[in-house]
Amino acid sequence: MLYYLLYPLHSTISLFNLFRYITFRASLAALTAFLISLIFGPVVIKMLARLKMGQNIRTEDSKKLYELHSQKQGTPTMGGILILLAMVFSTLLWADIFNKYIVIVVSTTLWLGITGFADDYLKHIRKCSKGLTATAKFASQITLGLVLVVVLALFTRSGTKIDVPFLKDVSLELGIFYILFVILVITGSSNAVNLTDGLDGLAIGVVVMVAIAFSVLTYVSGNIKFSNYLLIPYIPGSGELTVFCASMLGAGLGFLWFNCYPASIFMGDVGSLALGGAIGTIALLIKKELLLVIVGGIFVLEALSVILQVGSFKLAKKRLFKIAPLHHHFQFLGWSETQVIIRFWIVASLFALLTLVTLKIR
Repeated sequence: MLYYLLYPLHSTISLFNLFRYITFRASLAALTAFLISLIFGPVVIKMLARLKMGQNIRTEDSKKLYELHSQKQGTPTMGGILILLAMVFSTLLWADIFNKYIVIVVSTTLWLGITGFADDYLKHIRKCSKGLTATAKFASQITLGLVLVVVLALFTRSGTKIDVPFLKDVSLELGIFYILFVILVITGSSNAVNLTDGLDGLAIGVVVMVAIAFSVLTYVSGNIKFSNYLLIPYIPGSGELTVFCASMLGAGLGFLWFNCYPASIFMGDVGSLALGGAIGTIALLIKKELLLVIVGGIFVLEALSVILQVGSFKLAKKRLFKIAPLHHHFQFLGWSETQVIIRFWIVASLFALLTLVTLKIR
């Protein structure tokens, strides 16, 4: 918004020429999102507490898990509203709001944010213990995936090829199967973040690491000189996504201020589904779909632990882990909650660094 209001004044006041630069606007977007989260955090926490939007720790999942987390009972949840408010407002303030990539990623984020809100609303307001049914969640995610396929075909030149990390000029042509691939990316990324959101600050801390890596990836993908030098697909206009990634970074850090151990607020599905969907959408837009496995390595491991646990129990009546998702398994091994969180953050930062290394090793 400010880009259109202030940049035209650069011919009169040279200072406003700064708004031309994505790095300048991205930096201010991160700072704005952080301050919004920091300022409105206490207000949102009080509001959610007054509405009795407290976390419900269920004993039927695991008695031992309940004992480990019983002190979290009643902690305000649905804090993802704060993340979305900070992230979307900051993006609209500092980004080119008519850029097609910004429109797509903001729309996707809000779509899954609404899905998550409905789930949280049913659980905490209507007191339906399991919220939205799995069928309803998947229906929303699959529908979004199909809509995104159409949008990508009509408004971008992304095609149906996917870039292969570490290899120069190597891509996979998926053809009609690209439709299923887009659906897999959206459902997988949104649900993986949701599964990771089980300890104080764990999921949002990993999201921050991903946002940092994606800020670099989106910038170089939208810069013809950098993309040609690094031998990666040049996506005209995608550099504007750097502003969105920076907003995600700032909003995540601001939310982490209140969500760090011991958390005074949880993000809920309204935050986890939206953030996961945003990450998946960005990967699709800049043709870095396979890099999701690396940059979101923690999310992949968490989701994989659940899949393997369920599959192993159904097929062999044996459990591979003491409990799934993976972060609870380490708690059951005797790690303290803070040990699990910080060690997972460390691994997430290494995954982010490895992701950036792939830009040069080709």
